[in-house]
Amino acid sequence: MALISLEDLEGLDEDEQPDVDVADGSEPMGEEPSDGLLAHWREVASTHQVAVPTEMVGPIHEMTRNSQQREPVPFVLISRQEKMGEALWEERVYPAGKWACVRQAEELYEQSISKSFMKLMRFICKENSAGRHLGLTVPVVSTVLVRADGETLDKDVVTGFYLPAAFQDAPPHPHDTDVDVAHREAVTVVARPFFGTTTEETVTRHAGLLREMLGAAAAGQLRSDVFMVAVYENPGVPRRRNEIWFLRR
Repeated sequence: MALISLEDLEGLDEDEQPDVDVADGSEPMGEEPSDGLLAHWREVASTHQVAVPTEMVGPIHEMTRNSQQREPVPFVLISRQEKMGEALWEERVYPAGKWACVRQAEELYEQSISKSFMKLMRFICKENSAGRHLGLTVPVVSTVLVRADGETLDKDVVTGFYLPAAFQDAPPHPHDTDVDVAHREAVTVVARPFFGTTTEETVTRHAGLLREMLGAAAAGQLRSDVFMVAVYENPGVPRRRNEIWFLRR
């Protein structure tokens, strides 16, 4: 979903410029403006072992200015399993629609999703044929392939951003050829929330917990070669909201 959430952006003033050395060693000292938002993004990104380049300054500020433009990805709730009033999992149908997607294959899952979101963010923030900020939808969803052993994650991760309703019928074209605007068919998922970071270790563990919780009979109706990770909040938030999605066969 992302290096940083809208809630995190809203907590910072766009003109905030603390006395912070934001150089990360990738560029010469003294050639980069001091920028509080950029420094904050770099601090968050470092937890995923990713560097945020200086050219992200414009998109970061653009997203900050437009942080109220967001809408949920639409879905229909089919069923909900609860225990003591707390959701264990939900079954939902997400309709067909247009998604902007980036495929990335880094050493770690968290590196792939971070780099992909920066590309998606530039697309959202004017690097598109509409020449305007498109608005945000939540969650951002990453598709993870599982290798034949049933445990190891494939290096290719596809991170997707559902286009806002205003652009579903006529999607703008991305300037970056790594961003692909594609039609996705409707999908039925079993979704379970979890809180915290979304690293390769945590998403693998929570996927395993959900499969164990569902049991062999229910799990047999779900695909074992792929799952999705839906991200709603900034990785730096201690109780960050995320979900594991299993796909119905």
